[in-house]
Amino acid sequence: MVSASKEKRLAKKAADAADGKGEKKTLVSRSKAASKAASKHASKNASKNASAAGSVAGDETPPNLEEDVATDSKKMEQVKRLADQKDKDGLTDRVTTGVLASTEASKDVKIISASLTFHGRVLMTDTTLELTMGRRYGLLGENGCGKSTLLKAISEREYPIPKHIDIYLLNQGAPPSDLGALEWVLKEAENEMKRLDDLAEKMLEEEGPESPMLLDLYDHMDKMDPSTFATRASLILTGLGFNKQTIHKKTKDMSGGWRMRVALGKALFVKPSLLLLDDPTAHLDLEACVWLEEYLKKWDRTLVLVSHSQDFLNGVCTNMIDMRKQQLMYYGGNFDSYTKTRSEQEANQMKAYEKQQTEIEHIKKFIASAGTYANLVRQAKSREKILQKMYDDGLIEKVEADREFKFRFAEADKLPPPVLSFDNVTFSYSGEAKDDLYRNIDLGFDMDSRTALVGPNGVGKSTLLRLMTNKLSPTNGTVGRHTHLKLGVYSQHSSEQLDLTKSALDFVRDRYREKSQDYQYWRQQLGKYGVSGNTQTALMGTLSEGQKSRIVFALLAIDGPNMLLLDEPTNGLDIPSIDALADAINHFDGGVIVVSHDFRLLDKIAKQILVCENKTIKAWDGTIGDYKNYLRKKMLAAGAV
Repeated sequence: MVSASKEKRLAKKAADAADGKGEKKTLVSRSKAASKAASKHASKNASKNASAAGSVAGDETPPNLEEDVATDSKKMEQVKRLADQKDKDGLTDRVTTGVLASTEASKDVKIISASLTFHGRVLMTDTTLELTMGRRYGLLGENGCGKSTLLKAISEREYPIPKHIDIYLLNQGAPPSDLGALEWVLKEAENEMKRLDDLAEKMLEEEGPESPMLLDLYDHMDKMDPSTFATRASLILTGLGFNKQTIHKKTKDMSGGWRMRVALGKALFVKPSLLLLDDPTAHLDLEACVWLEEYLKKWDRTLVLVSHSQDFLNGVCTNMIDMRKQQLMYYGGNFDSYTKTRSEQEANQMKAYEKQQTEIEHIKKFIASAGTYANLVRQAKSREKILQKMYDDGLIEKVEADREFKFRFAEADKLPPPVLSFDNVTFSYSGEAKDDLYRNIDLGFDMDSRTALVGPNGVGKSTLLRLMTNKLSPTNGTVGRHTHLKLGVYSQHSSEQLDLTKSALDFVRDRYREKSQDYQYWRQQLGKYGVSGNTQTALMGTLSEGQKSRIVFALLAIDGPNMLLLDEPTNGLDIPSIDALADAINHFDGGVIVVSHDFRLLDKIAKQILVCENKTIKAWDGTIGDYKNYLRKKMLAAGAV
C-alpha cells in the first residue's frame, strides 16, 4: 500500500500535472506519446461534454451549478493547511505521546499513556489506544471532540505503531488524473503488490523464512491474487454506484464525491491491516450504503470507523470506542449494545455516587457533633481517617449527562396550496430526449409536506431540488412556485458558502450587517445551534465538518424560509445533532423535502417517500425500513455482495 507521505507526493504531482507544471510521463502516457496533442484536444472536448450532461455520466451535479464558494482561491492554500492540520511551515499542529505496550511482531496494537493535543487544546490525556486484529470499531464522540484528528494522527504514525502494520485513512478522494475509476484502482493495486513484494524480500533477508510476520504477509498476498484484480475491482466499484460507463470515466472529470468513492474502492480492494474510515457513507446513496454495510460486515482485518449513522454502526461494528472526557472508553458489541451497557453502567455509578455522598454526609455530621467528649472524639478521629482514605482513593464521580443540543427553525409564514408544483415536467441537461433524467412528471408539495427523495446516485435527486429552486429550468412542462415562497436550501456543498479563514462570529456579523453588529447578539444566535464557546471564535477551517454544518443551519434559520430543501443534511453531524435536526424538522411549520442516506433520520421525519428511478418518480408504499430491506434483498438476489 502507498504510504501516507507518498500519497501526498502523488497527489501533488497530479495537481502539478493538471496545472501544466513539469508533467511526468507514465507508462500510459509514453504509449500514447505519438498522439499526445490530439488526445489533449479530445480530452478537453470530452470534459466539456461530461460537464454538460453530468448526470448521464454518473456525476449528477455539473460543476457550474455548485453553490457559490465564499473562500476565494487566494485563501485556499491557508484553508488546505488548516484542513491538513499543519502550520505555515508544513509542520503538524498535533502533539501526541504514547508508549507501545504490545509486542513489535503482534497484529494487535496497544499503546498506553496516549495523549493528543491540537492547537493547544487537549483532546486525549493518559489513555489507552487498543486495536485488536479482526475487530471492527465504531469511534463515537460529539462534534469537535477530535475523532478525525485522532485518525489523522494514527495514519501519520504519530503513535508508535509497528511498521509491519500498514494503515490507510480514507479522508480524501482519488487525485484528478486521466485514469478511469477502474484503471486507477488497478494501478493502485499493482503498486500495493509491488510494495508487498519488496517488504517480503526484506523480511526474508532480515528474519528468515520461518518469520510469523512473513508467513502472514505471504497469506495476504495469496488472497490479493492479481489474476482476479479486474473482476473484483469492478464488483466493488459497481457496489459503490458506478456503472459500465462511469467506471471508465477519468477521475479529473469527476466531482469530489465520486473521487471519494474511487478512493473507497481502492481501500476496500487492497485491504490494509488497519483501515480508518472517516464518515465513509457521506457521499453514498441509500443503495450504496446498504451495499457497503453488507460488505464491511465480513471485514476480517482491523477497522476503525467514524459514522454518525446508528443504523450503519449497528450493522458493521463489533466494538465501540467512546471518545469522551479526554479518554477512550471501550465497549463490546454494536451501537445498540453500547447504548444499553453505558446506560446500565451510569445507572449503577449514580447509585454508588449517591450512596457514597450519603455516607460522607453522615460522617461529617458525626464529626461535627462529637464535641469534646473523649469517647466521641476518638470515634470522630477514626471517622476522619475513613473520610480521608475515601478522598485519597478518589471519590466516585457524579454522572454528567451529555450536552443536550436543541434548535428550532424560525416560524414560517403560512402559504395556501399549491406552494410548489411540477406539471408534466421533462428534464435533461443536454436538452435531448435520449438524455432525459425525468419524463412527464407531476408532483405537488405544500406547507405540511414531509417528503424523502430516495433512489440511486445519478438518477437526479439533487437535480430535482435545483428545478425547485429555479437554478435549472425544465426541458418541457412547468415548475410552479407560490409568489411568496421562500426556500431554505441546504446542500452537500453548503459549507462552501463559509469563508473558512474567518471565525463564525465575524462571518455572521459581516453577512448580516443590517441586522446587528453587536457581538453578544450574534453569540446568542450561534449558541442556539450548538456553536458556542471557543467554536465561535476559532477559524472555521479548523472546525470539524459537523461544526461547520451547525453554522450553516444557523444561517438557514436566520434567513427564515417557509420551505426547506435539504440535500444530505446529516453529513458530518454527530448522533445528538442528527436527533436535534429531526426534532427541529418535526417542529417546523413549513414544508420539508429531504435527500438523505441516513435511514434513521428519514424514519423519524418522512411522511411520504418518493422513489426516483427509470426517469419517473413513484410513491413508496411502506416505511423507509421496508425500503432498506427491499434494497438488501435485491442485492443479495443479484449476488452483488
